[in-house]
Amino acid sequence: MALLVQKFGGTSVGDAERIRTVAEQVVRCRRNGDQVVLVVSAMGKETDELLRLAGEVSSEQSGREMDMLVTAGERKAIALVAMAIESLGVPAQSFTGSQAGFLTDATHRNAKILEVGAARIREALDAGSVPVVAGAQGVSTTKDVTFLGRGGSDTTAVALAVALGADACELYTDVPGVFTTDPRVVAAARRMHRITFDEMLEMTAAGCPKPAMRSVEFAHRHGVRLHVRSAFTWEPGTWVVEEGPDMEAALIRAVVPDLSEAKVTVAGVPDQPGVAARLFRELADAEVNVDMIVQNVSAAGVTDISFTVPHTDLSRAVAVCEEQRATTGATEVLSDDAIAKVSVVGAGMKSNPGVAATMFEVLAEHGINIEMISTSAIRISCVIAEAAADRAVAVLHEAFELDQTTF
Repeated sequence: MALLVQKFGGTSVGDAERIRTVAEQVVRCRRNGDQVVLVVSAMGKETDELLRLAGEVSSEQSGREMDMLVTAGERKAIALVAMAIESLGVPAQSFTGSQAGFLTDATHRNAKILEVGAARIREALDAGSVPVVAGAQGVSTTKDVTFLGRGGSDTTAVALAVALGADACELYTDVPGVFTTDPRVVAAARRMHRITFDEMLEMTAAGCPKPAMRSVEFAHRHGVRLHVRSAFTWEPGTWVVEEGPDMEAALIRAVVPDLSEAKVTVAGVPDQPGVAARLFRELADAEVNVDMIVQNVSAAGVTDISFTVPHTDLSRAVAVCEEQRATTGATEVLSDDAIAKVSVVGAGMKSNPGVAATMFEVLAEHGINIEMISTSAIRISCVIAEAAADRAVAVLHEAFELDQTTF
């Protein structure tokens, strides 16, 4: 008998029919002899609707009240899922994040888990019940409701798997696993049977939306077996595993597009010690999340610094840079929100030279200009024009023969 933590995203419980389907799957698992703990997100677009309502009633929203608001969606969902399971003759109990023992820091809107005291969940399991836990929420050290941020339900599921010593954590979503690239862009994209934690972390950092990066980091750190699979087909999906002896056989495993970032350039920056440090300290203090950074070679005592940020942080980033321009003597601040980041990821590039050369050659052959480059041991990312993103993904996917490879 296995103990499984199963997380179901918003589309998986988007309406009454979907909730009944999830309940039927839970009953099947129980009949197979497995114990199941569910983690459930808010239904469909419920969180987006709550955010819209908040914007209509107030232009100023405190973090505390926003956390109280958005976590209501998960509380609604867990009650409905528990009812559906019980209607099929299996006992079930719903638990909010605080009831499930999630203690977090006091950072609203994006709280971090400090501790999971899952005693009540264990008691429910021992009593033969299916615990249904609200995702992405907890209670802070100051006894306030907290929200773990977007993708927080994945992190909730992994944290519960650690606390309970579960045999696996299954992340159910609306896609059947992790693909070599976005199948909506490249029809020949292939689902991977397994991928290493390092590769999965690089993919999420490069823009792959599922699973949430924090959950992958948590699972890697604590040795949790992750299984990303579909709640619509129930077929086996993609296992995220530690690196095995054959995992470097594939040179490149995935091409990841990301259209969520913008580029900022501070031109004519004095090439002096401490100038870049002050700029990026101010950006950090303004909670601007900086990704790629490039500083040009100095000429005539000045240089240009370019970096990328999420679209949501662009206005704050430009404002900070304008303030710094005035104090440092930089000449101008430029921004471009029509860029894309395209990355190739694969553990095999650690021991195989030439990946960067191939990537740059392929993009050049198709007339795609590279604006910025960033690398790690198993990832190469290029910033290009947004209009060329789909074409870049398609030609790179073909060049690295990902449509012909089985993982």
